[in-house]
Amino acid sequence: MEQQFRELVLIYISTPLYAVVIAVEILFSHLHNKGFYSTKGIFANAFLMYANMGIDILMRTACLAVLNYFFQFRLIESYYSVIFYWALLFFAEDFMYYWLHRIDHHCRLFWAVHVTHHNSNEFNLTVGFRSSVFQPLYRFIYFIPLSLLGFKGIDIMFMYSATQIYGILVHTQTIKKMGLLEYILVTPSHHRVHHASNVQYLDKNMGMVLIIWDRLFGSFQKEDDNDPVRYGLTKNINTNNPSKIVFHEWISIIQDLQRKCSFKNKLMYVFGPPGWSHDGSSKTSRQMRQS
Repeated sequence: MEQQFRELVLIYISTPLYAVVIAVEILFSHLHNKGFYSTKGIFANAFLMYANMGIDILMRTACLAVLNYFFQFRLIESYYSVIFYWALLFFAEDFMYYWLHRIDHHCRLFWAVHVTHHNSNEFNLTVGFRSSVFQPLYRFIYFIPLSLLGFKGIDIMFMYSATQIYGILVHTQTIKKMGLLEYILVTPSHHRVHHASNVQYLDKNMGMVLIIWDRLFGSFQKEDDNDPVRYGLTKNINTNNPSKIVFHEWISIIQDLQRKCSFKNKLMYVFGPPGWSHDGSSKTSRQMRQS
């Protein structure tokens, strides 16, 4: 009951907020001929959102059970105050999300899941809902350390949902730079870089709310006015077909596994970085930057 009440509160807060800001951005795009939105793009984003929500709902009880199981082995029994507890949970959850997101970009198996969030040539607020459909199947694993640190499963799940609201709102081209906040928060400018296919921007700015993790661990890249962002993938799929959006990278993995190469190379095609190839026919983001 407590979990359902918290989720309802978030829904009542976020739904009208999303409706207003999306309507305003669509109107702005129309009045200024920006072309930020397309009807097919909106429907594709909505489909992926509902597909993700369906799996998330099915997995919710299992996720909570796993987190609660590890909570009984917690290393910290209690915190000094409620405020300190929630503040620390915010930083810890954002930190763990950073590593979830970073691994999604650097391991092809997980990139095949996450690529659905990146394979749109558009960038607007509805792209924030263009979810990694199968991510709920494994996302909770990254939050197990939080249970061991003494955070309740229900609180971890609530914090993730709450920070995701902010993560959706940075999917916009209408807000440029945000001054001093650029050094602390993931801003729309930072997240435009994250969705870019320009070589210098690939696999950068992984944070959900805080940009400090990217600055600390070498994955930060500011938006360069001399290198305008090109959205999408290095090899775009150019389709709004839901099945192709979700499964195109899985199909590519299967095709690569059928190539004549060693077993070690086949493992690399699954667990190595996206773009890796044994014969140089395709390149990783690091290899592209080096060349």
